[in-house]
Amino acid sequence: MCYRYVLLKSDLMAAAARLQAILAVAFESRYNLPPGSDVPVVRFAPGGAGREVALLHWGLVPGWAKERTAFGPKLANARAESVAEKASFRHAFRHGRCVLPASGFYEWEARGKARLPWLFRRHDGQPILLAGLWDSWRAPDGGVLESCTVITTEPNELMRPIHDRMPAILASEQCEVWLDPGEQAPDRLAPLLRPWPAEQLTAGRVSQRVNSIAHDDEACLQAPPPGELGEGAEQFSLGL
Repeated sequence: MCYRYVLLKSDLMAAAARLQAILAVAFESRYNLPPGSDVPVVRFAPGGAGREVALLHWGLVPGWAKERTAFGPKLANARAESVAEKASFRHAFRHGRCVLPASGFYEWEARGKARLPWLFRRHDGQPILLAGLWDSWRAPDGGVLESCTVITTEPNELMRPIHDRMPAILASEQCEVWLDPGEQAPDRLAPLLRPWPAEQLTAGRVSQRVNSIAHDDEACLQAPPPGELGEGAEQFSLGL
């Protein structure tokens, strides 16, 4: 799954430049972004004005939904294996693909009753480009909500000891296909949603401070204090 991530302002700017997207939204670094937040996505702008960075609600509400509350955070993620056919996502898969820039993403290891957070980042320090979908929903009062979801796929060797899913990560050149509004063929798009090579990621334990969305500062990135590691965890640092 992918329910929390980090996005530094510098990485958003770098991702926008790399994907040739107009960055005209205000954004400050976030260290613990949860579903329900407004998050920056790169998409092909409605109306055909090229690529843009837009702030969208994280938690997809399909355009055909009668009630917003039936969806939203429940659709913070979409499974790559069914995204082309599932009613909640198939329209967005064809017409609303986007990329969510990230500096890193969190995943939790279950160890007994404890939930131990790990932070995954690119080995080369570059921004992570998460494959996503977006849709537009009109409320009964006429208001419009634009929302998004992060696509997940099978875990790679680095993620597998921690969790059975991971976000689908795209290379810059893959984004050219993913963000192309003229591309709708599942046989061209589905192969992009594969596990990211394990050797291109690093993972390290961070403090359980990040378990609470009330905490959103640089301290979320710090290693856990010795008493929080748990039995055997001192040796548990992943990086290929």
